[in-house]
Amino acid sequence: MVAGEVVKKELDRELGIGEALTISGRVSVARMVSPQPPTVPFSPSQLASLDEALTLASRLTGLDFSVYLGGLGEDSRATAESLHAQIGPRASDAVLIAVSPGARVLEVVTGEESSRRISDRSCKLAVMSMVASFKEGDLSGGLVSALRMLSDQAGPAPKH
Repeated sequence: MVAGEVVKKELDRELGIGEALTISGRVSVARMVSPQPPTVPFSPSQLASLDEALTLASRLTGLDFSVYLGGLGEDSRATAESLHAQIGPRASDAVLIAVSPGARVLEVVTGEESSRRISDRSCKLAVMSMVASFKEGDLSGGLVSALRMLSDQAGPAPKH
């Protein structure tokens, strides 16, 4: 079979949708590619529970609780402290729970005022609780539990 016969055979068949015959005789085909939706670590109900726990912890204690979920790099503590500092003027009254599931790293950072109300021991207990939940595959449950534990330890907001 010579090249001219290949082109003739290609011309004999009907081209489908998204197909084109090139000058060289090759059939070029375009196909629709549907992008996969991004995967998220939490279901809508888990997000609602986490949001509620964050809101309640902050309201009850007067401290600003935050959760960071993502990569923390080589020096996870320094990265977590940098994230905590980015909270701004309220960093003194803030508590950050930073979790890097891929690296299996967890950091709790407290500000100057929040550290007076939440001891290192309390943070360690909250971390142990989170680790136990994370081992069971319950990321949101571990975070919600830790937020409750930390807010219980901080107690109610002081009266001014």
